[in-house]
Amino acid sequence: MTTTEQRICTRCVLPETFPGIKFDADGVCNYCHRALTEEKAAAHRESARLKFEQILNEVRDKGTYDVLVGWSGGKDSTYILARMVREFNCRVLAFTFDNGFVSKQAFRNMEHISDTLGVDHLIYKARLDVLKTIFNASAVGDELYPKSALGRASNICTSCMGLAKGIALRICIEKNIPVTAFGWTPGQVPLAAGIFKSNPAMIRKMQELSVAPLRRLVGDAVRPYFLEEEHYERPERFPYNIAPFAFMEYDEATIYDYVASLGWVRPKDTDANSTNCLLNSYGIHVHLEQSGFHPYVAELAGMVREGRMTRDEALARINLMPNPNVVNFVTDRLGVPAVVPTGQR
Repeated sequence: MTTTEQRICTRCVLPETFPGIKFDADGVCNYCHRALTEEKAAAHRESARLKFEQILNEVRDKGTYDVLVGWSGGKDSTYILARMVREFNCRVLAFTFDNGFVSKQAFRNMEHISDTLGVDHLIYKARLDVLKTIFNASAVGDELYPKSALGRASNICTSCMGLAKGIALRICIEKNIPVTAFGWTPGQVPLAAGIFKSNPAMIRKMQELSVAPLRRLVGDAVRPYFLEEEHYERPERFPYNIAPFAFMEYDEATIYDYVASLGWVRPKDTDANSTNCLLNSYGIHVHLEQSGFHPYVAELAGMVREGRMTRDEALARINLMPNPNVVNFVTDRLGVPAVVPTGQR
């Protein structure tokens, strides 16, 4: 089902199937009514920007690296990586989680741009047998996560990103890197969560929620992806977690132009909402089947509210269904039956 067949908010793009949604007499959803005013949001962004610069001044040159940048090879994380190196003059270690479905063009982009920027690049190639078990369980629901988690991402993406973020945190603690930075868009991370200092108690609680369902699936094979007791014994090494786009300008045309100037080429085998990962197409299909709404709708609605994207642009993005050939490439690699993607029937 596409958004054109559903009632959707007249201000953003959230559909009637989105969890907890209500509409007023004008068709505006309750999430829009809760959003910060433009003036308050601008004040929050400025405060976060100043805090970000203060943190960099505090941590700069204290260790081998200043920042670990989570680098998917997509346009947004590539942009953040380049800005951290060129504008903020940080010593960066770029980290890529290879989930077995990264576009070959994304890898070509990363090889070229890491050389252009002069950064060290660490690629973690995860075990495909472990990932297949986790992704296939995520695809059938399997009650891995609370239903509320489906409002922000597909179960498949939630599993994948949980593993990637867990490894990134391990790297920071083991290498004593004081900051992690990710290319989350403004719609993916609430402004209030754009900068926070991780600590053992917080991470232990978060990991208990993430690890338990995955351990039921793959047992101790999940251990390398998350912290162990020895990591919690180094509280002074827990890093700041920063999403620069929460307070930085975000304009897709500008970002595309910037990364293109570095030699970045958009992959032709990814969907409209990803510039690096083929698995995302299957995740979209599964999420639409499970929940009745697009997994990127909350992100895009947030960007519409903040004026980072027009409502028409967001609607077009949501209604553009994944390429069925890519979806079935993924199902073949996962060893599950081929599907006819939603919207292609």
